[in-house]
Amino acid sequence: MTRPMVRPDKRADTAPTALQVPGAALDSLDPAAGSLRQGATAVRDRPVKLSILMCAYNEEQRIGRAIAELLQMDYPCDIELIVVDDGSTDGTPLLLAQIDDPRVIVYRHVVNLGKGAALRSAVKLATGTHAVPFDADLEYSPADLPRMLEPVLAGRSQVVYGARLFGFYTVYQSYRYAKGNRVMTQLANMIYDAGLSDLHTCLKLIPLPLLKTLPLSEIGFGLDTEITALLLKLGIRPFEIPVSYYSRSHAEGKKIRWQDAVACVRILVQVRMSFRSRMKSAVALAHGGGHANLAIPAADPLTRAVGESASGDAAAIVAAAGLTRWLDGGALLA
Repeated sequence: MTRPMVRPDKRADTAPTALQVPGAALDSLDPAAGSLRQGATAVRDRPVKLSILMCAYNEEQRIGRAIAELLQMDYPCDIELIVVDDGSTDGTPLLLAQIDDPRVIVYRHVVNLGKGAALRSAVKLATGTHAVPFDADLEYSPADLPRMLEPVLAGRSQVVYGARLFGFYTVYQSYRYAKGNRVMTQLANMIYDAGLSDLHTCLKLIPLPLLKTLPLSEIGFGLDTEITALLLKLGIRPFEIPVSYYSRSHAEGKKIRWQDAVACVRILVQVRMSFRSRMKSAVALAHGGGHANLAIPAADPLTRAVGESASGDAAAIVAAAGLTRWLDGGALLA
């Protein structure tokens, strides 16, 4: 039995509004430890809910298994999985149309806009207390996510990174990529006086209100660097947990290029030099000793509606599957 479709004009009425850039969320954070102060209301007054953010572009070979493994894991809290198909031209949309799980939201970009744009759309659709990106290519293991939640649930830290330790629980297909990540990580540590082990890990568990506060602008792979640079500039130091990593080659579908390393250097320097003008009010609050509580976002009506696809074929798939959590449109950027 199919459920009624929501017309595009109706969906527009419920679309998320543009993100503001307040600094209130930052005042609940301990900059030195990257954690909420003891007794912070985000964990005490509301159970933790993890929003897993998955961006996919032409991942028909692995995305089905990735989603299945994520949903089968035993988590210590409630979860939701936000999957953004970034304009895939292979069988990825067909596979996603077959998902019928109340924990899953599928959103589709009509055209390919970049991984950063897809992740920013996923952030706007998320309704949890914390969010963590997870690649659709299974380079990372879903089994590491419950372990990353342990410091959060214990009240020890609210920003947790899953670090790939070179030579431990990892397989790199290319020495150049492994060495390049270490060089970029060392550069970030020097620029921001930090001690990160893995700048470019995908697994960045961050309070969702904080993530929505960051003035993100990158739409490609550079968003990965931008998020960490902004956190480090604020004085937040992530708690790192070692995770497994099974890299794939370009022949297997890896999309990152050497140009992304150049962009990484640009972003690290750019954020370091221009951050105050981009987020002046948030910095003032963070350094002024304010004590605002970490706000929890309300559930967005868009995440409970069915979006009418911009593609006739996709619309037929949605109607046939009776999906209630498939959304289709442009990027939901701030």
